[in-house]
Amino acid sequence: MSAVKKVLVVGGGIGGQSVAIALAKKGVEVEIAERLDAFNVYGVGIIQQSNALRALDRIGLADKTMEEGYPYGQLKMFTAGGHFLGLAGAPPVEKYPSHNGISRRTLHEIMYEEAIKIGVTYKMGTTVTKIDNNENDVTVTFTDNTQGSYDILVASDGINSDMRALIFGEFKPRYMGVSVWRYPFIKHADLDTSYMYYGKRSKIGFVPMCEKTMYMFLVSAEGADNPWIEKSAYIPMLKDYLAEFPVKIAQDAREQITDPNLVNYRPIEASHLPDPWFKNRAIVIGDGAHATVPQLGSGAALALEDGVVLAEELEQASTVDEAFRAFMKRRYDRCMAIVNASETLAEWELMEFEGKPLPEGANLGKVIGQAVGTLMAPF
Repeated sequence: MSAVKKVLVVGGGIGGQSVAIALAKKGVEVEIAERLDAFNVYGVGIIQQSNALRALDRIGLADKTMEEGYPYGQLKMFTAGGHFLGLAGAPPVEKYPSHNGISRRTLHEIMYEEAIKIGVTYKMGTTVTKIDNNENDVTVTFTDNTQGSYDILVASDGINSDMRALIFGEFKPRYMGVSVWRYPFIKHADLDTSYMYYGKRSKIGFVPMCEKTMYMFLVSAEGADNPWIEKSAYIPMLKDYLAEFPVKIAQDAREQITDPNLVNYRPIEASHLPDPWFKNRAIVIGDGAHATVPQLGSGAALALEDGVVLAEELEQASTVDEAFRAFMKRRYDRCMAIVNASETLAEWELMEFEGKPLPEGANLGKVIGQAVGTLMAPF
């Protein structure tokens, strides 16, 4: 690889480990700076569509991910009372199923073990406080006051990216008016694929993570003025939402929700950087560049793709600038199509929860169909 020899990745999540593994497998020296002293990935799950599995295949981890997860086909959709509405989901692509449910913790461990095995080093409990980013290299100051110089810096530190602020200035995500709740369970005996139930105040989904476990997600409207909720309110609020769904799987879950520490609650936020996502020798990928709301379940998948594509372009290009520009050409339109579609779906969902009519001409199937087509396309 002529463009780079030594790379710093800030953020040890899915996107950060994707680019680290992809680069290390091409002979690049890679360090990951991670703010946490030790990884503590929450134990709920993630839905991997076929594009995520194709990205993982390019770093040699797709098969392991499917072995540890729960591959399945189409999503089953129901009313709140359990009336079957239909199926949704894309057909398989190559050898990959429409979906693979897996624990986020398991996925992170698979990637971490691979990264360690191929020589990626981790600076835990460390992040970057200052950067000197020029046309030739990037020098950083870490929180322990040590310094390091690198050919490039890859910022993969999430939607509230501190690195993005250092590179481009302050940039605030936008709250979408809806929130998502997640909770892990022992897998329900009836769950053979993922299920979705649509209520008037919320929607819930149940997703298998392996043969033994599943997780529930619930999307609700909490109001634009108060997106954060005290932990003491988690359990009663979740139980109140689930009261709308009399079906057995939901009521069994309602009885089992007892530990507020297992609740993962997040206001749904969106943001995207304008093109380009790079400046000199520093580039932002993943949620820091194009945070998608989870209505299309593609945020982590796009971060995986970013890492793989960036490594490919750095391998092919003779200069960093050439690589970064080629990366943007492959990534910007694709990512923005999913960002825009997911934001539209979230806005319509909020209107439905609030009892408002959708805009004239709103076509849910068309928006989802176009997004699925984008995700199935090569990247």
